[in-house]
Amino acid sequence: PCWRVEDFVVAQECTRCSSFQAKTIPECSPTGFIEKINCATSKTDAFKSCRSAVMEAHVFWRFVGTMMCVATVFAVLVVCRQRVLDRKALEKVRKQIESI
Repeated sequence: PCWRVEDFVVAQECTRCSSFQAKTIPECSPTGFIEKINCATSKTDAFKSCRSAVMEAHVFWRFVGTMMCVATVFAVLVVCRQRVLDRKALEKVRKQIESI
């Protein structure tokens, strides 16, 4: 591709590939987004695979939300387990005191 060996100008910003573009333009397959570029020296138009900032932000916040949910679940499990262990320890102490 010309954009690897020469300077280029972005003619169309990074956009999601349509279903037709996904089938016909091979650059769509890696990320699902393409941008149209004009190569300066050869004066040709080409497509280049790109990553959408909006999509990256959406994926990041989904990941953060998922991790917060997982952390909350495990925090609740830790608290429940600690209560069970405290109850067992108190029961053991109570039995030792009763046996005296």
